[in-house]
Amino acid sequence: MDIFNRTRLLVGDQLMEAVTNTKVIVFGIGGVGSWCVESLVRSGIGNMTIVDPDTVAESNVNRQLMATTSSVGKPKVESFRERLLDINPDLNIVIRKEAFSEETASTFNLGEYDYVVDAIDSLKDKALLIIKACESDVKLFSSMGAAMKIDPTKIDVDEFWKVKGCPLGAALRRRFRSMGTFPAKKFLCVYSPESLRNKGATSETCDYKVCVNGSLSYITGIFGLTIAGLIMQDICQLQER
Repeated sequence: MDIFNRTRLLVGDQLMEAVTNTKVIVFGIGGVGSWCVESLVRSGIGNMTIVDPDTVAESNVNRQLMATTSSVGKPKVESFRERLLDINPDLNIVIRKEAFSEETASTFNLGEYDYVVDAIDSLKDKALLIIKACESDVKLFSSMGAAMKIDPTKIDVDEFWKVKGCPLGAALRRRFRSMGTFPAKKFLCVYSPESLRNKGATSETCDYKVCVNGSLSYITGIFGLTIAGLIMQDICQLQER
């Protein structure tokens, strides 16, 4: 049984081998990261590391692939590992139930991967990951804010400093300026300039000032699938040179 027959048919044996040998690490496997990871695994990526400190919550079920009513309360990385190995039993998968932060950054050797995917929500940790990834030879793709959006046609890809209309992108730029430290190289981001408000907001939700914002599965899914597509496209381009 060749579960990647359709991928192989499109890209050929040589490129399929390159895809299988590619190493990807994804930080944050929520609404964006989970769709990115699963798409890459279904495309044949053979080495995957997923990093997330959280457990599955009821509020995750509307947009995260590993989140079901039966998985609520389980560590996200453990629940997702089961699902991914059910897709590809030969997948080389490493799970890390922790956050990327100032305390843990030194334990990650980003240079051992071909691609880093940033799907982190925390502004501080996201900025740190971007700085560290850009200091290494690894190729970085980053997700900007996917919450409070409803129009899939507004989702776009651009270099970080060209991202416009995204509150998270603007917040990151302000943080880099305040730190006096900037990414050492350019990297692509998936973003949308659309910024709606939480019509169902309560005292626990406040636009971009806390991490509780409304989001939809097809929007977060497109963000994650787009990053997966950028990685697959990059692998193809590298092999064709």
